[in-house]
Amino acid sequence: MWQSYIKHFKNYLRLERSLSGNSVDAYVRDVEKLEEFLTLAKIDLPPARIEEVHLTAFLRYLAELGLAAHSQARMLSGIKAFFKYLLLENEISEDPTELLESPRLPRKLPDVLSYEEIESMLGAIDHSTPEGTRNRAIIEVLYSSGLRVSELTGLLLTHCYFDIGFLRILGKGDKVRLVPIGKEAIKYTQLYLDHVRKEIAPAKDSEDIVFLNRRGGQLSRVMIFIMIKDIAEKAGITKTVSPHTFRHSFATHLIEGGASLRAVQEMLGHESITTTEIYTHLDRDYLKQIITEFHPRA
Repeated sequence: MWQSYIKHFKNYLRLERSLSGNSVDAYVRDVEKLEEFLTLAKIDLPPARIEEVHLTAFLRYLAELGLAAHSQARMLSGIKAFFKYLLLENEISEDPTELLESPRLPRKLPDVLSYEEIESMLGAIDHSTPEGTRNRAIIEVLYSSGLRVSELTGLLLTHCYFDIGFLRILGKGDKVRLVPIGKEAIKYTQLYLDHVRKEIAPAKDSEDIVFLNRRGGQLSRVMIFIMIKDIAEKAGITKTVSPHTFRHSFATHLIEGGASLRAVQEMLGHESITTTEIYTHLDRDYLKQIITEFHPRA
């Protein structure tokens, strides 16, 4: 139903608007993301019957996934161009995007780091110390798998399946999910396990915990916050950086790169977008393929 409209829209952008190939691809991806959302939400409507309420729900969904406000705004510009094209072609009589405002960044929403800023932070870590080796592994895992800080501190050795590239995560409400982990994150976590953690005597009840403090206990959330803030300052980053920043960056970079909304939703451990939908898990090979294709550090 949508593909015919998208195909003609693509030709319009290329031939009549004379946009570059990259710009055309970006606009088309934006419309395809909207179509995917509508499918997930079981809204079976052609483009001509889309209303402002549907578009508002789509933007809200992107925000819940952690997509940066500037990325939402850029995606909205592609969707606006699509509906302006439909108006031009007399496919619609009113533009549903006309009164739609670009997303505003809430003050307390963590900033999203660029890939270069993440590289700067990794470069600011002192790898010659045991804590530096551990901290490198922590940041790699946070960014590679989009974990919440509580999921990272509670990560168990017996839940790390490095041979197949997955972590078993116990998320909110004790819900379990399998999340892909990239090769760089595996490499640095293995370095930490082989050269640092094995030299630490685990405290009682922390024997299976991956990331330990000097005394062998489980790291606290506060320790992770302080560590990340310190590394950000050393890297000269002025943004407010927290563990959650890496989760936002993970989602933003994947979606901007072209990953499916459903795959990112599942990896983040979010609920289904329709409460009545029976939540069927995506194929694990597909989730791994998403990371390999679209994650900057895969």
